[in-house]
Amino acid sequence: LGLVGTIAEGDVGPVDPESGSSEDEEELRRAPGPGRRGPTGGDFSAAFVFGEAEAGGEGAWAAALRQLRGKRAATTLDEKIEKVRQKRKFQEREAKQAKARDKETEDNQTKKRECEDFSRDEEEDVESQYSLDDEIIFTKADTVKVKEQRRLKKGEEAESFFEDASQYDDNLLFQDMNLSRPLLKAITALGFKQPTPIQKACIPVGLLGKDICACAATGTGKTAAFILPVLERLIYKPRQAPITRVLVLVPTRELGIQVHSVTKQLAQFSSVTTCLAVGGLDVKTQEAALRSGPDILIATPGRLIDHLHNCPSFHLSSVEVLILDEADRMLDEYFEEQMKEIIRLCSNHRQTMLFSATMTEEVKDLASVSLKNPVRIFVNSNTDVAPFLRQEFIRIRPNREGDREAIVSALLTRTFPDHVMLFTQTKKQAHRMHILLGLMGLRVGELHGNLSQAQRLEALRRFKDEQIDILVATDVAARGLDIEGVKTVINFTMPNTTKHYVHRVGRTARAGRAGRSVSLVGEEERKMLKDIVKAAKTPVKARILPQDVILKFREKIENLEKDVYAVLCLEREEREMQQSEAQINRAKKQLETGKQETVGEGLERSWFQTREERKKEKLAKALQEFDLALRGKKKRKKFMQDRQKKAQMTPEERSQFEILKSQMYAERLAKRNRRAKRARVLPEEEPAAVPAGPKWKKKLSVFDEELTNTSRKALKQYRAGPSFEDRKRLGMAQHRKGGNFKSKSRY
Repeated sequence: LGLVGTIAEGDVGPVDPESGSSEDEEELRRAPGPGRRGPTGGDFSAAFVFGEAEAGGEGAWAAALRQLRGKRAATTLDEKIEKVRQKRKFQEREAKQAKARDKETEDNQTKKRECEDFSRDEEEDVESQYSLDDEIIFTKADTVKVKEQRRLKKGEEAESFFEDASQYDDNLLFQDMNLSRPLLKAITALGFKQPTPIQKACIPVGLLGKDICACAATGTGKTAAFILPVLERLIYKPRQAPITRVLVLVPTRELGIQVHSVTKQLAQFSSVTTCLAVGGLDVKTQEAALRSGPDILIATPGRLIDHLHNCPSFHLSSVEVLILDEADRMLDEYFEEQMKEIIRLCSNHRQTMLFSATMTEEVKDLASVSLKNPVRIFVNSNTDVAPFLRQEFIRIRPNREGDREAIVSALLTRTFPDHVMLFTQTKKQAHRMHILLGLMGLRVGELHGNLSQAQRLEALRRFKDEQIDILVATDVAARGLDIEGVKTVINFTMPNTTKHYVHRVGRTARAGRAGRSVSLVGEEERKMLKDIVKAAKTPVKARILPQDVILKFREKIENLEKDVYAVLCLEREEREMQQSEAQINRAKKQLETGKQETVGEGLERSWFQTREERKKEKLAKALQEFDLALRGKKKRKKFMQDRQKKAQMTPEERSQFEILKSQMYAERLAKRNRRAKRARVLPEEEPAAVPAGPKWKKKLSVFDEELTNTSRKALKQYRAGPSFEDRKRLGMAQHRKGGNFKSKSRY
């Protein structure tokens, strides 16, 4: 199809000797694009950085890490990897010494000296030859060529549901927006030179109190675009009572910490208070902060619902402004039930603002958030990447899917050694890549949902402080995070949709800087590549690695498989030790304090869904995400037989096997649900849903209890007639009233 160009053996393509050279970045900056500014007239000053330090105290990241101090693992993964590497080096040294000792016993003293000299020379020759081969491999340049570009057709006009306000005054400054002095002082302290396009378009509309649906490219300052009008509103109209007036919802914990940090910096010269309520941090500390009634609350949906159902004094009835950052993610199927619950508990008279780099325009999604005459502000289209991003793609042939790990290792070792984010599709693959790259001697960290909150924040801190060069992450780090100095983003596999791709590559080329993305594209992913190439506004390039380089790194990975297994064994042993220690400590506490601990713990925290409902919802969403390529008994049976024959699976088979196990479980559950139930005379009793919160049940009278009791026991008793005790009790009651038991029957 000509989507990813390849170069034949006889063809000569343009060579890119220095992939990280600054010439490409300068060329990319000078490229005249639509609505693009040069370095001199940019939206950010040359010395601009997204600051972490806040006035009068520690930063938000440091505060979050301080809360989680003491929750770290006994040893880190890097320590385990280093231990295995040292063990392997020691074994190699021992093997060489043993080989030399064997030779010494065979020959006499004279021959021994000659042999030593000869073996030493030979060893030096082998080492020099090996280093020479490595040097050739490392210095061998990749081939990069420009791909042909086809223009994307113009989309349809926006629906009449919106009032369009995408046009803005290009000469507008912060001083012209009627902002208060504390905000202008904070803007100057942060180093903003002039408003970005999204800020010029959104801040005046937000100050009018209108509902907004905004879309702009990644790294263009959307956080300040919705925080500044909110702060101006709070400063202009101070609160009369300690209540929460602004709610900002974010999809991930790390993004919540970042938005909280930016909000505190912009509000540092005012009396506006902020609070952070995200998962992984201390619940009691958050509850105490919520009871004081902060002006602005930044939260993730899950932890917010937890507080709403378990913190009696906290409610959302006084919320005046509701903001959804990364709104398309907040409105998708994964947050659907939680968002319905939050919107139900919010005030109806509120201003709602939706912001994202890939905003959906479907009216049904927006109507679910109850937008009232919303203003549509689309500075960029849904598929626009950052303006100074250089996009590259590497084609994976159909029979070479197993080369992905080797290609990524070659890129990180030879071409992009530092300031790199590597995105994988699964948590298991991210962990494996961390171990593999660490065994190769690279400084690596990982970020995904299987880690504790302390480990996640620690990995981000180390990457920001340049203690590690490569951060391997899943899509949990793909949205909103601003990490200074990320030069390259590598996609191990293409993400699910083009929207996910835009967010992943948006981690680089932020705030007017240049950046690069390299994506590995298989045959099944070429349709998405075609859409990306059509939407690109700058030339898209195809990168081709020499085949001998790929084979060299594949062989290297195969030799490291034993070490990978050793690291995993060390992790499993440490995990079991920690579980045993936790059980022992729990037992000690119970023996020391008796039942006092259980009494003091209080009631169990409630949730708006039961466990079964949550499990079914997760399973339904997982089924929609999976690629059901192996649906069918014959294909599945063949796959399982091939799996049993092999002692070790390839990376592709590993991920496919994980998906297959989930599919099989989901199909078994669906089959059980479809199975017809046993026929009964009366319908089966279903347990009534337990209402949230402790409620005292009113005790029924004997008459009411008998009248409303429809259990099987009561039905059997009704058919058999009254028992002796019932007749005796009824006779005594009639005797007191002066009636006749025989003339007045109970029934």
